[in-house]
Amino acid sequence: MVSVDNFQVAKETALSGGKAQARAWPVRAPSPFPAPNAPVSLYLQNLFYPWRRIRGVPVVATADMSAANLARIRSVCGADVRVMPVERRRLLDRIARDHRDALLDEAVNGLWRHEPQFSARIVATRGQMLCLGASAAGFLAALALAPPPAIAALTLLSSTGYIANAAFRMGLVWMGASDRVWSAPPPALPDDALPLYTILVPLHREANIVPALIAALAALDYPPDRLQIVLALEADDRDTIAAVEGAILPPHFDCVFVPSGEPRTKPRACNYALQFARGEFVVIYDAEDRPEPDQLRKAAAAFRAAPETVACFQARLNFYNADKNLLTRLFADDYALWFDYLLPGLERIGIPMPLGGTSNHFRRAGLIAIHGWDPYNVTEDADIGIRLARMGYWVRTLDSTTFEEAPEKPRDWLGQRQRWLKGYMQTWLVHMRHPRRLLRHAGLLGFLGFQCFIGGTFAAALLNPLLWLLCLASLFMHGTVASFSLREFVGVTSLAGLLTGNSLLTYLMMLGPVRRGWLGLAPYGLAAIGYWLMISIAGYRAVAELRTDPWHWHKTPHGCASAA
Repeated sequence: MVSVDNFQVAKETALSGGKAQARAWPVRAPSPFPAPNAPVSLYLQNLFYPWRRIRGVPVVATADMSAANLARIRSVCGADVRVMPVERRRLLDRIARDHRDALLDEAVNGLWRHEPQFSARIVATRGQMLCLGASAAGFLAALALAPPPAIAALTLLSSTGYIANAAFRMGLVWMGASDRVWSAPPPALPDDALPLYTILVPLHREANIVPALIAALAALDYPPDRLQIVLALEADDRDTIAAVEGAILPPHFDCVFVPSGEPRTKPRACNYALQFARGEFVVIYDAEDRPEPDQLRKAAAAFRAAPETVACFQARLNFYNADKNLLTRLFADDYALWFDYLLPGLERIGIPMPLGGTSNHFRRAGLIAIHGWDPYNVTEDADIGIRLARMGYWVRTLDSTTFEEAPEKPRDWLGQRQRWLKGYMQTWLVHMRHPRRLLRHAGLLGFLGFQCFIGGTFAAALLNPLLWLLCLASLFMHGTVASFSLREFVGVTSLAGLLTGNSLLTYLMMLGPVRRGWLGLAPYGLAAIGYWLMISIAGYRAVAELRTDPWHWHKTPHGCASAA
């Protein structure tokens, strides 16, 4: 059972020399004797907390009675300190209650305070707004003064951009299929060499899948004494909290209650929970995730074999309900293409890699060094991958799969894709505030790759219906451009862009599931044209919402499918 308010024990335990077993927290509040300038992170990482003086003796509560931790406590709090053993969960609850404001402030404002140029708290700078406004005004002026050349230029640029996006992805697929990316994994580590690993699981309105989540995490092949699982629960989410309280949690599970506030986003919850993480490595799982049992062992071995500059390994993602309907099959094709080909292609040629929203494994030290996730970016995974690259770290792919739940209803899928595209727009705006700095940090290839992959992802979604519109509108156009009929120029150019771009993308969608041997899904890639049009709808909705409600998080409902 989990509780945050049941703190009862006699104070005599504090004077027992640390020989008593861990108990619940005493009811009296601490008196002011904390170590000078000791950050709350020191207490959370080492599981101790200055409590009060009893008969003049300073007493420290701890959930770790190891000799090393006792020596650390005495070096921080004084040699004459007495130690009181308490239950770990209650110790963490007490620290969280006493330092609520500081923990929440770091979760929400840490990145903004330390690296404001990387925060999406400001959607677009004044310079960016002026540049976008001037571009729009210039096009409208050209359209009013010389309509045929303006329409022809728009068609040519749109068609060229659409084809270039598809061709770039073809190149990434070719690079990602290389045996060099899919090399043999490093040897597994023995149990006694495995590091402490922290799993962060942000939960919000997930009461219905709590039992399945606990079962999936318990099935991981990793020693429980080297595993810390942190469930990040929104403090006002009564249903999910009740579901967790009703479950029997193994000893290595901790519950962190994220205070209510804005922005109400997953990265905000992850930042808050990260402060409670003690593992050398940290991984994010969503509530519906079913990672392969040996994924943590593979990640630990990969980190040990990699240089310190490799800060993250991204596992592959796909769906356990891919065969539900046409939408889930197309989504599975899309994910197979993305995680099995495109991201390995980015890794192969050294272009900054946007992460997936789950199963990204981090060195905790590197994650803290870049101040965690941006709570104002609704596709925080893409942003943090770019930010890692800009600050000198590398991201690699991990040959292990996490299966999750694909949205089965178009409405749910549309909301999720709208959020992703809005986040890609946020990420592009943030990192293009200072193009020269991005060029310096990422290099020329990384800079161009960022434009093609991050910018190209949402640009293609916006260009696709524009090309269809231009193609249809060309039937009613009149005039000439450089002795060419405007109707023919626009019609042929837009149609060439549509046919070439959609043919390449359809081929890639059909290719995506081949590597996994899911040949039955390949024919559904023929419906990619309709799938891209749905993405375009999500893209235009994302543009509108970026202006009116940039930090709104479209919550994807989970627990609608069976993981069997």
